[in-house]
Amino acid sequence: MDKLKIGILFGGDSEEHPVSVKSAQEIARNLDLDKYEPYYIGITRQGAWKLCDGPGPDWEIGKSSPVVLSPDSSTQGLLVLESDRLGSRIRVGQYRTINLDVVLPVLHGKRGEDGAIQGLLELSGIPYVGCDIQSSVQCMDKALTYTVARSAGIATPNFWNVTADQPVDAEQFTYPVFVKPARSGSSFGVSKVSHRDELPAALETARQFDSKILIEEAVVGSEIGCAVMGNDLDLMTGELDHIALTHGFFKIHQEDSPESGSENSTPIVPADIPDEARVLVQEAAKAVYGALGCRGLARVDMFLTTDGRAVLNEVNTFPGMTSYSRYPRMMAAAGVPLGEVIDRLVSVTLTGKLQ
Repeated sequence: MDKLKIGILFGGDSEEHPVSVKSAQEIARNLDLDKYEPYYIGITRQGAWKLCDGPGPDWEIGKSSPVVLSPDSSTQGLLVLESDRLGSRIRVGQYRTINLDVVLPVLHGKRGEDGAIQGLLELSGIPYVGCDIQSSVQCMDKALTYTVARSAGIATPNFWNVTADQPVDAEQFTYPVFVKPARSGSSFGVSKVSHRDELPAALETARQFDSKILIEEAVVGSEIGCAVMGNDLDLMTGELDHIALTHGFFKIHQEDSPESGSENSTPIVPADIPDEARVLVQEAAKAVYGALGCRGLARVDMFLTTDGRAVLNEVNTFPGMTSYSRYPRMMAAAGVPLGEVIDRLVSVTLTGKLQ
């Protein structure tokens, strides 16, 4: 059989650029080259697209060619631009096309998980791994996520929306609360506020990442993650994980050297919770996944409260795939290593079914 031509998008201009590069590196290490012919498309922090040899640490300065994804669905692939520099200007001459069978958008955060790249991929006509435009938009915006989940009977924290420059009465909240950018990821811009005097600074921090802010009640409970894969009712889950905290709150990807561990958290896989609680969280996660229209994959994070309730925390439509990320670790614990995760994601994208 011919190898599948797979386009792997990584990088991007969001705050999660370095995480995306690390995720792509791990996928490259685990990609079965007997099955796939990979084309690596790196997006710089400035938004330039480059066809490169791979997501190495120096990919931006290595050998590469300007490339764009054709929005013309009759092409279904890449346009590699032949260009030369004339002074400060780049002159584009001829181009060649590379047809792709599938795209794996290894992008996190803004313009990666928020529906932007999904819109371009829809126009291209190329099958792509992961959630579509609508579910990406809903899951990226935490307020929309909670609203949809609540309408499906799924418990969420109480929350308040704050728009740009909107005055906030600090007296109306019972502390502690969390202040979050509504449409950001990996805990960027998130603050735990224990007293009303801390609220203005927390709002200012969150506004550095988004004009829409979420103020959310603190839920007392264990943070449990669930890795979900598949479409519709054909779903599988990995082993649950439990984030054990020594202090503060979980700030994934915020450490200087996350590969060596976190200074305040340890993921425990499988989660050290009773079997009935495990089933409760898995079923709640699958219900969230379905209510939000997720496809392909997502990581659904829940709070397991002391009185036995599963309360939604957030949904990541393309979770990290780094060596220290939660999603591949949970899948590996369930007997599905990352190479097989990739195979199953491609299968569900092209056939609608898990392998």
